[in-house]
Amino acid sequence: MSVPSPAPNSTVVELRQYTLHPGRRDTLIALFEREFVESQEAAGITLIGLFRDLDDPDRFVWLRGFADMEQRRQALTAFYDGPVWAAHCEAANATMIDSDDVLLLQPHGSPRPGGKPWAGGDRLLTLTVQALDTALDPPALDHDGAEILAAWVTNPAENTFPRLPVREGERVLVWMTAYADEAALAAVAAGVSDAGVMQRLRLAPTARSRVR
Repeated sequence: MSVPSPAPNSTVVELRQYTLHPGRRDTLIALFEREFVESQEAAGITLIGLFRDLDDPDRFVWLRGFADMEQRRQALTAFYDGPVWAAHCEAANATMIDSDDVLLLQPHGSPRPGGKPWAGGDRLLTLTVQALDTALDPPALDHDGAEILAAWVTNPAENTFPRLPVREGERVLVWMTAYADEAALAAVAAGVSDAGVMQRLRLAPTARSRVR
């Protein structure tokens, strides 16, 4: 298979899903985009995408990447021990019920040739999490209005930053798909098996998401 990679230098990717207190998502996103974008990038973290879950008003979904597990440890230490997180962590944590739903992943497939942008434009985005024993690759999409933007599989490495837990004991395949419109999404969904699918999220990128 050949699936584009959203961050060619990121061999480690975190898929983070936060359950928030009712009505607090926009508060968190405003704080995140004001304080936690440049500060994480300065620590060596690649912010891949920031999203609202279109079907759950109290879920915030985001992905970030690292060059390798040791670089992840160093970058997370720099950020979470740094002044920006210290100044704003209480406000951020006050919006959250749970922030421990985290999958540690690695790219699956080949990088997009020439490092071309992988942004989805104004298209609809979905993120699918599927048990790895039921599918080795994302489905072939036989539809002009759909494109798989990126795919990842479970990274089996030991968590090098245990202050932030990750889900363990799971083997998953995760992929992000862009659709031209709702009709394209419905057409593809009708021909794709749901066997082993644990989640299929419909996502809207925030203003500062790399995925547009």
